[in-house]
Amino acid sequence: MNVTLPEKNAIKKGQLILYVSIILVCIICVIVAFYVQFYARIDLGSFIGLGSESPYGNKTEEETINLETGFNNLFINGINNDNGENNNKKEEQDKNLVYTGYQQKEAKLNSYNLEVNIPHINVDNEITDEYNKQIEDIFLNIANNVLKSQNSNIIYDVDYVASVQDGILSLMIRANLKEGSNAQKVIIQTYNYDLRNNKEITLQEVLKIEKLDEQDIQNRIDTKVQEEEKKAKDLQSLGYNIYTRDIDSDIYKLENSTEFYLTPDALYIIYAYGNEADTSEMDLVIL
Repeated sequence: MNVTLPEKNAIKKGQLILYVSIILVCIICVIVAFYVQFYARIDLGSFIGLGSESPYGNKTEEETINLETGFNNLFINGINNDNGENNNKKEEQDKNLVYTGYQQKEAKLNSYNLEVNIPHINVDNEITDEYNKQIEDIFLNIANNVLKSQNSNIIYDVDYVASVQDGILSLMIRANLKEGSNAQKVIIQTYNYDLRNNKEITLQEVLKIEKLDEQDIQNRIDTKVQEEEKKAKDLQSLGYNIYTRDIDSDIYKLENSTEFYLTPDALYIIYAYGNEADTSEMDLVIL
């Protein structure tokens, strides 16, 4: 007697390919999401082949002039783009990533006129703790000394602005200091912190993230400084007392350019000569 056994159910080839494809797509998505979250800043549009135009490095002359003219309007004594994505980094949950830690407005006839808004970085990390200490040592100490002064005719203002862009917390603080007959001094300090990797971030690292060519940016810096120095010498030849630059100084090298501020629309590289001398002169290289 011949017995015929029933055939086992077989998975069709098309179904098998579909299942394998779905599994592979899921694995790739998990890997990409993990990498973006913890290690890198990936433009997903570029990753899947759509591409996107960077807002940095390709501005027209008119756009650059407008940004330079509007530089003073940046200082709002607050933070832009703090949308809550980095709340887990905060030390104080009920406050912004950067908030006004000290505010004072006071005037005393013939002695001082003071209006300061000094920021505090609200990130729970040793690096930002050091930033906050530096901010107090520079800006708050000057304020305390001004408030103790007598008959010195001091004007002292401090304001700031902060922004979060591509996982980078960028803070810029500006102080205007005028003491008696001395020239006005403008101090600008910036602090840039990588929220994703919990570390300080340099200008060169930002250029790599934004896919900007270092040599091109270095050339732009050199050109800007040379142009401003020529203007200064022209005015000096007319008898004006103008701050002059040392165009051969190493401060203009990218690796030594520490003051920069990042927004969604522009990257500002700042050379504030008032950080070291009694002058309000500064050069802005805007990308």
